[in-house]
Amino acid sequence: MSPRPSKKLRAIDTPIVLTPEEIAFVRGMVIHEDDQVIALNKPAGLSSQGGRIATHTLDELLWAFARSSGNRPRLIHRLDRDTSGVLLTGRTKPAAGFLGKALMGKRFRKTYLAIVAPGAPQPAKGLIELPLRREMQGREAYMKTCAADHPDAELARTRYRTLAANDEAALVELSPETGRMHQLRVHMASLGRPIAGDVRYGGALTLGGRPVPRLMLHAAALTFPHPDGQEMRVEAPPPADFEGLRAALFGAD
Repeated sequence: MSPRPSKKLRAIDTPIVLTPEEIAFVRGMVIHEDDQVIALNKPAGLSSQGGRIATHTLDELLWAFARSSGNRPRLIHRLDRDTSGVLLTGRTKPAAGFLGKALMGKRFRKTYLAIVAPGAPQPAKGLIELPLRREMQGREAYMKTCAADHPDAELARTRYRTLAANDEAALVELSPETGRMHQLRVHMASLGRPIAGDVRYGGALTLGGRPVPRLMLHAAALTFPHPDGQEMRVEAPPPADFEGLRAALFGAD
């Protein structure tokens, strides 16, 4: 997540030729589309932009929606590669500019689902206010909690509530009020309840007698001001791997 449009989110100006399979793949992610915005349900394993894997990123796949003028949608924010769920794009430069300003103005409300372990956080709901700072370990960037007066401290706030729990794990709803890198992952780890599958921050790799397939974090909903003036909410159903682990741990809804 990013609190403001990153320089890394600049549009790729050179068109990319996509295969029919790639075009069908990205079009299959669409959960809302109009003249101003396209909302997508990004699968886990797909980099939003700038991934190191030699496959197209979501940003590059957006050429599937390019218009005859050569304009294509622009990412407004990002998700970590192994996080699934809602991503918003602006179809035009004015729409992308409007949405970027709304994001910087904290007018976006994001809702995530996560499976954490062991058991429910204590208390079962609350507000985490822990500043974060970035630290490099080799080529990898990590975020760590720090004192508010640390020179590199960034304010970070996350609301959470427990939706289901047993002695082994919990399903939690997370609502970030700021957008720091890895914020939800580090904040849940700070409570002693890292997100399952999060190798970087100590998440469980097996739960309910089965392996955790990936980072169990899903961007379930996004509420934002539409460029046309109304408030809009888009939702993305969790993927099969998330639902399968949730059902194994807590039973069917």
